[in-house]
Amino acid sequence: MKPVIQEETTGCGIAACAALAGVSYKEAKQLADTLGIRAADKALWSDTQYVRRLLAAFDISASSSETAFTSWDALPDRALLAIKWHLEQDTPFWHWVVFVRENGVARVLDSKQALKSNTRKDFGRIKPKWFIEVTG
Repeated sequence: MKPVIQEETTGCGIAACAALAGVSYKEAKQLADTLGIRAADKALWSDTQYVRRLLAAFDISASSSETAFTSWDALPDRALLAIKWHLEQDTPFWHWVVFVRENGVARVLDSKQALKSNTRKDFGRIKPKWFIEVTG
């Protein structure tokens, strides 16, 4: 699995779904547009229903609930992680990233444009709040 770079400041959810689906940001954005999902909508990173709908449109199954993060070893092999979680006027916001474990090697695919590498293994610096298991 390869990281997909978000082309919009608030496009992390679209980019995370694109990485899981193995498509480009542009392809995921086009599908998101048909579903009424827009990167400019702040709900994309304060509500899980948008990424769940986009994943379902790609025929990717995800857990129907969020699970509190306890440790990197406890994560499933594929998951959407909520990092940089914070409140703004009593509304939670976060940055979406993808956790993947392939052949026993764990990494985080982070879509943020400004990163030197969008494949991260600096787990001590990443502070997940919770995750959604991606099952199919």
